[in-house]
Amino acid sequence: MPIKKILVANRSEIAIRVFRAANELGLKTVAAYAEEDKLALHRFKADEAYLIGRGKGPVEAYLQIGEYIRIAHISGADAIHPGYGLL
Repeated sequence: MPIKKILVANRSEIAIRVFRAANELGLKTVAAYAEEDKLALHRFKADEAYLIGRGKGPVEAYLQIGEYIRIAHISGADAIHPGYGLL
């Protein structure tokens, strides 16, 4: 089963670099963002973006592994890229 859509479980520059590579491979991209990052560039560079960790602080929001799984399911992502450092 080929990968067509990928969720990037990271933020900021790391996520943007993964999005760029994914786009070059013809993949659709999905971002997760905390409330505090609602205006962050990585949210807008992805094909789709979903709020993660509602009501949690910016650090705790990105550590909600179950939220990434939920977003992968609702977005139809075929794979999750862990990014760098965060997970």
